[in-house]
Amino acid sequence: MHSVLAVDIGGTNSRFAAFTVNAYGVLEQGETLWLETRRFASFQALMQGVRDANFALSPHDADCVGLAVAGPVQREGRYSNPSNIPWDIDLVHRDAELLRDYVLLNDFTAQAYACLTPALSDALQVLPGRIVPRATRAVVGAGTGLGKAALVPDESDVFHVMPTEGGHAVFPFISRDEFEFMDFVMQRTGRQQVIGDLVVSGPGLSLVHEYLTGERLAPSEVAEGLLPQSRTLAWAARFYGRACRNFVLNTLALGGLYIAGGVAAKTPQLVTCPAFRSAFHWSETHGEMLEEIPVWLNANEHSGLWGAAFAALRYLGVEQGAGWTKA
Repeated sequence: MHSVLAVDIGGTNSRFAAFTVNAYGVLEQGETLWLETRRFASFQALMQGVRDANFALSPHDADCVGLAVAGPVQREGRYSNPSNIPWDIDLVHRDAELLRDYVLLNDFTAQAYACLTPALSDALQVLPGRIVPRATRAVVGAGTGLGKAALVPDESDVFHVMPTEGGHAVFPFISRDEFEFMDFVMQRTGRQQVIGDLVVSGPGLSLVHEYLTGERLAPSEVAEGLLPQSRTLAWAARFYGRACRNFVLNTLALGGLYIAGGVAAKTPQLVTCPAFRSAFHWSETHGEMLEEIPVWLNANEHSGLWGAAFAALRYLGVEQGAGWTKA
């Protein structure tokens, strides 16, 4: 029986879960642990924090660690320098002895793999549509930043993930009011490029609210005060819908869109209100096609762990596992 430690390191929280793989290749989730990422000065300190918590499965004892991180994976899958975390992960040199065996992946690669597991069994369908068999599926989600990935089937109908750093692309504003908001964000952040991370995210929700009301609040405080008629809700939902629409068009995701990330999970009205639907469907060239794309909200906060465990399972060569879904 294999043991897998799933790790999901985000800009706010780092999550851990012990998984076992039974004789039938089925993943079973065990104990979980959440730690605040910025409490730790390095990846090594974070791993020590897991040991200090007497967690059920030590990082060095696991058969494989599925290590998802909110940043690009480089150097042949052994290095990542996340933009929203104050330290890097160097499994080439400095951190090489911390893990016995591992697979390092982007956090939205893990969210995409999670779509093939039972983690999405309770996903809420927020827009109806028709799934095209053997088609690409898109995954988009706002948290500390904005993540995007795509699930692409091969000729054997097995899905593979196309990771992206799409949240770092410049956000497409389209009106005078929105350009004024863009100028506001540049002044407030000191950034010369207003990227998706600054708009469709927890910090982005705070910036939208401050621009419209003059109130400087934390994302959680903004979310608590959102009412159906709120301008903040209308603007933030419009931006979220636009980001999702553009990625669906970029990837031709006729297999559907899955929305992940803590922002929508904690504030589902951002993707269930009319402003999201209008922005997602609005296209002068492909509106009819977009109306056929189904959209689900994944509010399972452990889904990234399931995706990381799924990746570890593939790495170990286990060909049958929980949710080993084909196209």
